Amino acid sequence: MSEELQGLRRRLADFAAARHWEPYHTPKNLAAALSVESAELLEIFQWLTPEESSRVMADADTAHRVEDEVADVLAYLLQFCEALGIDPLAALSAKIDRNEERFPKP
Repeated sequence: MSEELQGLRRRLADFAAARHWEPYHTPKNLAAALSVESAELLEIFQWLTPEESSRVMADADTAHRVEDEVADVLAYLLQFCEALGIDPLAALSAKIDRNEERFPKP
């Protein structure tokens, strides 16, 4: 795992520990929180046309909201992986390998 990703995981763990949140950071709770944050990201795009959705980053306020929700999704995903001992980069690499076999180039 990259040093930067490991550093972010450590910061998240330290943040939660300083607030005594570890008892609440169970896989179930983290999966639920990840779902909620993903829905909040989706909400930004809910009624946009495909063209409008492609331009969301052009508006500073909307761009900030998108970045915040992406950060929330990533934070909960990293905490979820930490709780279950999953290396997210290795999991992604393995999934891409399986998809390349499953969906060969035409």
